[in-house]
Amino acid sequence: MTTDRAPLARAELADLLTEAARSVSGILTAEYPTAADRSYLHPVLGPLAAGPHVVGELNNRFEGFVAAEPRPATSAGLFALASYASALGWLTESFAELTTSVDQICTRVGIPTEPRNPVAAASDGAEQDGEFDFAFSALEFAAIRTAAEAASLAPDGYVKVLSESLLAASRITDACMEISSGLLEDAAYVLDEATDHVWLGDGPNGLPTLVRSLLARMEAAK
Repeated sequence: MTTDRAPLARAELADLLTEAARSVSGILTAEYPTAADRSYLHPVLGPLAAGPHVVGELNNRFEGFVAAEPRPATSAGLFALASYASALGWLTESFAELTTSVDQICTRVGIPTEPRNPVAAASDGAEQDGEFDFAFSALEFAAIRTAAEAASLAPDGYVKVLSESLLAASRITDACMEISSGLLEDAAYVLDEATDHVWLGDGPNGLPTLVRSLLARMEAAK
């Protein structure tokens, strides 16, 4: 049975967006224990572990938001709804991309197959690349060699998958920061500037920050 309730006040709508922003930004500080033989995955394991929980949490809140009676109908309510939906969609897409990247890294190193013989792995790596693309100090190279041996990978192969992992981590970090920042901007707008009338102009405030960002990304991709 659905219970009618008063529409959410602007402060409540702003709180909804602010809490979502905090949840998204919390992904970036998540930690996950990484075994020595999987150290190249350390940059992505925290976000990978925390992401699904945050997506599920935001999705549950969103469903409660749109299922409540009366449904959002004010300008502020519709603005907040559009912002929240954009954040949820963007975050879901970003974690799908992260998962794909991690799957590709795992495929490259042979997970979940049995660990390769380090000698054979070193031979494979030498045949593929022959040398590093970056200059390392003796201390850095020693650390790379130790980590590579623990992972049963050649040093150059280890550097490759670690680089892919760092790139994937950078992408999800950028996405989470932009989503969180956009939600906070929209929360401030809802609280301080949103009018009681639907915006009919063509100015930048006609759409939530994240909606405008998504449209700009779509336009740039054409």
